[in-house]
Amino acid sequence: MKKILLGVTGAIAAYKVCTLVRLMIREGWDVRVVATPTALEFVGEVVWHTLTQRPVERDGLGPIYPPRHIELATWCDCFVVAPATANTLAKLAHGIGDNLLTQTALACDRPLLLAPSMNAKMWAHPATQANLTTLMGRGAHLLDPGVGELACGVTGTGRLPEPEEILAVMKDLVREM
Repeated sequence: MKKILLGVTGAIAAYKVCTLVRLMIREGWDVRVVATPTALEFVGEVVWHTLTQRPVERDGLGPIYPPRHIELATWCDCFVVAPATANTLAKLAHGIGDNLLTQTALACDRPLLLAPSMNAKMWAHPATQANLTTLMGRGAHLLDPGVGELACGVTGTGRLPEPEEILAVMKDLVREM
């Protein structure tokens, strides 16, 4: 059974990730969710717990040993961050571990799949593009965001890839293991 760590960040597209969790469970995968505090404002802890049948990993004092970020990083076969906001991408590119999700990603040596979601101007910004180049240069796998109507009301590039597309790439990553 493949063990998937799903990092959820604070974007409206987090609601679409509920479908991704259901698809991963149908594959027979064991899924744990690590959510940023802002992510939990979009989709609550009860939803993730219900879908995965596991408590949500989130910031806050937890077991001291082993440290949660180390335990999570070594537990998983693959770490997918969906939605991956510009903020989280920047933190990962610059080695900033200021929440459980980024700490875990920095400690993880398993395949990392990033599924971005953000405003089209944020996606196109040179800083975001430089951060993506840095992350891919370090071995991260990147799904291109979709094009269409965004939550902010504009049409452009920045939509979270569809759950089926994310799952297809994950299958390829875990098959290689």
